[in-house]
Amino acid sequence: MTVFSHQTEGHLRKMQVTLEGPVSYRLCLDDRTVPLNPLLNEPVRLEYLGEIHCLHCGRLSKKSFSQGYCYPCFKKLPQCDSCIVSPEKCHYHLGTCRDSAWGERHCLQDHIVYLANSSGLKVGITRASQVPTRWIDQGAVQALPILRVASRLQSGRVETLFKEHVADRTNWRAMLKGQVAPLDLAAARDQLFETAREGLNALQEAFGLQAIQPLADAATVDIDYPVLQYPDKVTSFNLDKTPVVEGRLLGIKGQYLILDTGVINIRKFSAYRVAFST
Repeated sequence: MTVFSHQTEGHLRKMQVTLEGPVSYRLCLDDRTVPLNPLLNEPVRLEYLGEIHCLHCGRLSKKSFSQGYCYPCFKKLPQCDSCIVSPEKCHYHLGTCRDSAWGERHCLQDHIVYLANSSGLKVGITRASQVPTRWIDQGAVQALPILRVASRLQSGRVETLFKEHVADRTNWRAMLKGQVAPLDLAAARDQLFETAREGLNALQEAFGLQAIQPLADAATVDIDYPVLQYPDKVTSFNLDKTPVVEGRLLGIKGQYLILDTGVINIRKFSAYRVAFST
């Protein structure tokens, strides 16, 4: 029987990451953080304590919406609006943003359109300030910025164009199995630009050449994760159904802990009050 000697309690947040070789991870529990890389190959225990408190207002909630919010906040906060998942639906320019100040800080900022290799080739977008965090959170082993655009709406329009030719989602099970062959992302970029040339030219005419700028000199970023062993079969834990998750920590990739007993998506359970034991 495993005896755990140290316990930290708090509400889960998505793990903090730092691009190193390999990526450095910290588990976030309210204002406390636990370095995870030193715990590789050690037994860990995560216990859901039965409470969810909204990340924004702190209200006790029976269910988490949009990864950590209560229902009233989910319905009113700009970070929970449908355009966050679908940036091409950004409606700031229509004057209907839920919070214009928030929109100016998050949506009217430079965004990067990128190609990544997480479970194969995919296209994605992120605020320039979120590079390379976004790539790590998706479990990408390679990433290449291909365009810099002036707003979230424009990034969404470009992504919509590109995903006619390239996938825009990660197969999380394949990503966690670690069976991802390296790709020539620069060659994939050149092919994509050629294939989508007519549509890209139309977007540049609509928004202006300065608003949508190719990043021809960008280099591919390789990302290594702290994983001792990838699972042959991916079994996912759900804290709502299995409040105690325990096992030997074999790796961390994306926002997942990989245990010898299964995997758990930490970000999915943001705002859950838990006890983490080592």
